[in-house]
Amino acid sequence: MYDDNATLLGVKKEIDETKQGEVFYYDPPIEGLKKFYIESYGCAMNFSDSEIVASILASAGYGPTRDMESADLILVNTCSIREKAEDNVRQRLTIFNKLKRQKPEVLIGVLGCMAERLKSKLLEQEKLVDIVVGPDAYRDLPNLLAKADDGDKGINVLLSREETYADISPLRLDSNGVIAYISIMRGCDNMCSFCVVPYTRGRERSRDAYSIVAEAKDLFDRGFREVTLLGQNVDSYKWSSPDETEHVNFAQLLERVALVHPDLRIRFSTSHPKDITNDVLYTIANYENICDYIHLPVQSGNSRILSLMNRTYDRDWYMGRVNAIKEIIPDCAISSDIITGFCTETEEDHQDTLSIIEWADFSMSYMFSYSERPGTPAARKLKDDVPEIIKKRRLSEIVEKQRHTGLLHNLKDVGKTFKVLIEGDSKKSDQEFKGRNSQNKMINFPKVNGFRPGNYVMVHVTSTTGGSLKGNIVT
Repeated sequence: MYDDNATLLGVKKEIDETKQGEVFYYDPPIEGLKKFYIESYGCAMNFSDSEIVASILASAGYGPTRDMESADLILVNTCSIREKAEDNVRQRLTIFNKLKRQKPEVLIGVLGCMAERLKSKLLEQEKLVDIVVGPDAYRDLPNLLAKADDGDKGINVLLSREETYADISPLRLDSNGVIAYISIMRGCDNMCSFCVVPYTRGRERSRDAYSIVAEAKDLFDRGFREVTLLGQNVDSYKWSSPDETEHVNFAQLLERVALVHPDLRIRFSTSHPKDITNDVLYTIANYENICDYIHLPVQSGNSRILSLMNRTYDRDWYMGRVNAIKEIIPDCAISSDIITGFCTETEEDHQDTLSIIEWADFSMSYMFSYSERPGTPAARKLKDDVPEIIKKRRLSEIVEKQRHTGLLHNLKDVGKTFKVLIEGDSKKSDQEFKGRNSQNKMINFPKVNGFRPGNYVMVHVTSTTGGSLKGNIVT
């Protein structure tokens, strides 16, 4: 394994809190390589895509740098889920363009979901970028860069029904060498009325099961000890061999990855309540190295609002899935996504959402007020009629309810002992390690000689700060 000063494949990653993004770079820089600087925003799929982009650029003679001013190419991997995410990207593009005025030869590019949605505006109207590349067109980056070098605008936002990047080995940019993402599918067929993903990432297509297992094995052999299987809706994963003699669903894929090695932990995200089957739950229960944690977005606790959202389940269905999880995997933690202030939402509807947070006992949630996205069914057919001041008040109440529910959830863990994978130093002290238990809860604990990132340890929980747990290694 790698200590905290080691560099995996010559690449490091740092979190830039001021940008709410991640910056990837070589340390030290490799002489002779052109340099690219990339910031990633949004979901885990975007961060995973940045590793694919890094691999493609490496083959074209580029290496990442942490110094934006020394870069030959500046990229931002974007998210269109919320208006705020797009606003953040526009602010960054303004800063990039100030640098371009001083260094005209630098190329600026937008990748990902926002690229697909705002291609013409970014290129022609606002003239903020030189290249625009959609999520299915990363292989075309070298060609687009060549065009941009010749003074042309490079654009490819075509969506694909086949592209999974299964044959590209991502350039692992996380310096801890312990945790990695594996993308198992791309796109989404669910067509939730509020969501732009089907329009920016296209239809669902699943990656070859054998390539996923091979990637997991390669990561384990290189010292990684946890992988997260990624997709907009992992439970709808389905792959068939070219001759149609073999069919693999998500439960079967989970089992195949779990069998790579007992010391390789498996997580996955995200699940759709309508698709998470009992077969998946029993597979989790049967394998100790598949984590007892499911992210199961509810979005709203009210059946009428769920119908308007086109979530294809109602409150009772969701509660039934939660009951099944708790029955089959008693120690499983459940987290969620919640949108407040959706079209026509009343105070009574809002109370239903508050109540389901407490009933389901969510360990944590990602919580947002509704942000209308152009081109979605909700934007075309529904009126965004909940005033902003009410959205903010309801969001505040939801955040407070989740904070209290999460605290109670954590208090139940005080006095228990968990198997924890050491990820690295605690954020607050280099005298402490941090790591997560099977339920995806971060635990901070004093260092003990002989242990290092990548090791599993038993940790006895002594207290909670609300957002995380504290404890001590049991030797």
